[in-house]
Amino acid sequence: MTRLFYDFPLTVGTSIDLPKDIARHIMVLRLSTGDGITFFNGKGGEYQARIVGAERQLIRAEIVSFSQREIELPYRITLAQGIPEAGKMDWIIEKAVELGVQEIIPVATRRSVVRLNADRIEKRLSRWQSIVVSASQQCGRNRLLNIARPVDFGDCIQTFSRLPTVMFSPRAHESLASWTTRQAPHDIVLLIGPEGGFSPEEEELARQNGVIFLSMGPRILRTETAGLAAVSAINAFWEQSH
Repeated sequence: MTRLFYDFPLTVGTSIDLPKDIARHIMVLRLSTGDGITFFNGKGGEYQARIVGAERQLIRAEIVSFSQREIELPYRITLAQGIPEAGKMDWIIEKAVELGVQEIIPVATRRSVVRLNADRIEKRLSRWQSIVVSASQQCGRNRLLNIARPVDFGDCIQTFSRLPTVMFSPRAHESLASWTTRQAPHDIVLLIGPEGGFSPEEEELARQNGVIFLSMGPRILRTETAGLAAVSAINAFWEQSH
């Protein structure tokens, strides 16, 4: 059944006139009166609805029932991602939604190639949020991944000083696999560098703030691969323990 994000309160037994963008999408899908739709508004659960009127640009749907279905992870993964170029960030966000990440924090680092001014930040945030909605519709999540405003590396480190925070380095003495199997599932922050990686100064600041250094093997992973590979590995180990 078609799943669509509807950013308004929903109540079983009521009828709603759908916004123009959703109505256009329904028309593109060639849905008509009597067809079913699933709505979610990001607040949890999902609503089953059916189209009760379709006339020109106006689509009306009746909310039939509510389900508390959730597929969220039982622990919170935050991806603190060094800002890469636009196409890579789009990919990371889409796949992070599919893998169950709850929050992405774009981090400006010393070696970040992309520098965002205030105007560009607003445009990027709007684009990134659209990607989150689209990916959530596709993968079945009823709660939207949160994308924070970009922060500097130092501020990011200070923000998460009390949470288990991991940075990956081929020079680390313990592997992600070994560490994860010794941990009960818990909330975690993953620090991922941009294309050029973290600088020595940033790594030292991370050490001073209690960040855990782990290895993902002898190969150097690209920025768009590293975080997603780490999330996949953590999910594989921790979901197995349930």
